[in-house]
Amino acid sequence: MVPLRPPRRRLDRRFVLWRTIDAVIWCAVVLGVLGAVWFFAEVTRPWVGPVLIVLAVLYAINITIMPSWRYRVHRWETTDDAVYALTGWLTYKWQVVPVSRIQSIDTRIGPLQRMLGLATITVITASAEGNVEIEGVSVADAETTVDRLREVTAATVGDAT
Repeated sequence: MVPLRPPRRRLDRRFVLWRTIDAVIWCAVVLGVLGAVWFFAEVTRPWVGPVLIVLAVLYAINITIMPSWRYRVHRWETTDDAVYALTGWLTYKWQVVPVSRIQSIDTRIGPLQRMLGLATITVITASAEGNVEIEGVSVADAETTVDRLREVTAATVGDAT
């Protein structure tokens, strides 16, 4: 039986910068498109204007609060028995995946993550709800973790279902 306990490892501190830049990019794209619609399509101004203001406020909150808050909350850990993850911002999600249930382990590094030396580890199980994504891990930690998990899962008796 896998013990239930909170994960111990924090994300890399660069996670905050990554999430901030990501939120700024999304803000610029969304507000830029809506701003262009407002500017060029005069008939939309009565409803696009208020939507722009509301979204600008929401994005300002998202950019200033969300990255740091998620950094404080998110935790992860892998052991020879399980993968532990705690994620969330407004609501928290705590996942424990026994190693015997792991079907595959992937590492994803997007362009912005590559610039910052970060990676995302995805642990895939047979369950639709069982997949665990650990974002904001340093590339070195991700490589070490994935290699270790592959060794442990290969040596673990179980059917991964």
